[in-house]
Amino acid sequence: MKEIKNISFIGSGNVASHLAIALFRNNFSIKQVFSKSFKNANSLAKKVNAQPIESMSQLSNNADLYIIAVPDDAIENIINQFPFKDKLLVHTSGSVNLESFSKKQFQHFGIFYPLQTFSKKIAVDFKHIPFCLEANTSANLKVIEKITKQLSDKVYHVNSEQRKSLHLAAVFACNFSNNMYQIAFDICQQNQLNFDILKPLIVETANKIVNQTPLEAQTGPAKRNDVKTIEKHLALLDNQKKYQEIYRLVTENILSN
Repeated sequence: MKEIKNISFIGSGNVASHLAIALFRNNFSIKQVFSKSFKNANSLAKKVNAQPIESMSQLSNNADLYIIAVPDDAIENIINQFPFKDKLLVHTSGSVNLESFSKKQFQHFGIFYPLQTFSKKIAVDFKHIPFCLEANTSANLKVIEKITKQLSDKVYHVNSEQRKSLHLAAVFACNFSNNMYQIAFDICQQNQLNFDILKPLIVETANKIVNQTPLEAQTGPAKRNDVKTIEKHLALLDNQKKYQEIYRLVTENILSN
């Protein structure tokens, strides 16, 4: 594989936007941006001096690397439409395995998975974002790794089975914990409390696991086996059976550790 200089993006969402801008700032040329929403493609393309396109049939073969950054359930459809068998094609998903490419007999393909939560309006520092890489050949892996190291100091070789488990762990660590914040937010709202009161606690809890394991950092009534407090909390949730069941399940899991 020749050195990667020109990159095209398939997707214009949160991941695509942050990656395209980061690569552009690291002197890669972004050639095209495709999105099912031409408005979104055009918005991102303007930021990286690229050509927005509204159809996969408009993809040019003048890129060295094509990055698929779309929702997981859209990746297979994009792969089926991708017109070039000899170009390096990667996706950014944590849960779609490498075999998704081999069915179409592509020559060069891989995984370029940044393990982070992205929001378009919140800047991220890619230097500290882990990238999990995989490719169909060692040569392609080296090419992807070389690009990645221009963005991040945290680069890992992770196979498809490992990445599926990592993605699952990330859902617990990120998505589920954020949903717990939403439950806490609801409880505060229902009782005329400002959710901001909890924010220092949330930050400190996250900071603890920098130097401790989660098991070591665990506190609270379940950790102390404080049965009376647990019973009081469950009683407070009598009118919110869904939250009550979540409280009960998580408490039992903490007690079992």
